[in-house]
Amino acid sequence: MHIAEGYLPWKHALGWTGIALPFWIHGIRKVSRAMKEAPRRRLELGAAGGFAFLLSALKIPSLAGSSSHPTGIALGAVRSGPSEMAVVGTIVLVFQALVLAHGGITTLGANAFAMAVVGGWTAWGVFRLGGRCGWGEGVVLFLAAALSDLATYLTTAFQLAIAFGGDRGGFFAAFPKFVGIFALTQVPLAIAEGMLTVFVVRLARTRTETALETVA
Repeated sequence: MHIAEGYLPWKHALGWTGIALPFWIHGIRKVSRAMKEAPRRRLELGAAGGFAFLLSALKIPSLAGSSSHPTGIALGAVRSGPSEMAVVGTIVLVFQALVLAHGGITTLGANAFAMAVVGGWTAWGVFRLGGRCGWGEGVVLFLAAALSDLATYLTTAFQLAIAFGGDRGGFFAAFPKFVGIFALTQVPLAIAEGMLTVFVVRLARTRTETALETVA
């Protein structure tokens, strides 16, 4: 998903940064408020960021100037909130751009909007909808993570089709091509991320329950 440094035309890079900016501002306010009200949230957000950093760093080459990988955003979005995860996910992308040369600073707005904003809100929306419909926790977590991952890649395909559709027969010809190429790697990754997210949540709960029983 990470679009490489300098790959987008500057007008597109600037435009996506402008679109992501309101989500960053709102997210920063939410994070600041959460930190003041419950300092322990630092650990929760830190763990969410670490999980996202680890998974999204496992990249597979896909399109020229981009890549496929899990995002790890869903877990933090459903536990901490999509607004908070918009900030945490962006910080993850900054570190990856500077340390791993994965993504870039000029393309940060586009990457953050696709992964941290669209991915986070998709996961949160699916999680809330599933809860209201009475779906089982495992099913809801799986769908939240898998659909969050796929929504991120659809957004990236949209961004690339807008930027380079003129070279590929226009937007409506380019978009299906980008989606099709991403799907080869991203559909299996989305399924794997959904399963891993369910496993991590259940493992964390089991360890917490075991620790409480030991203390008692």
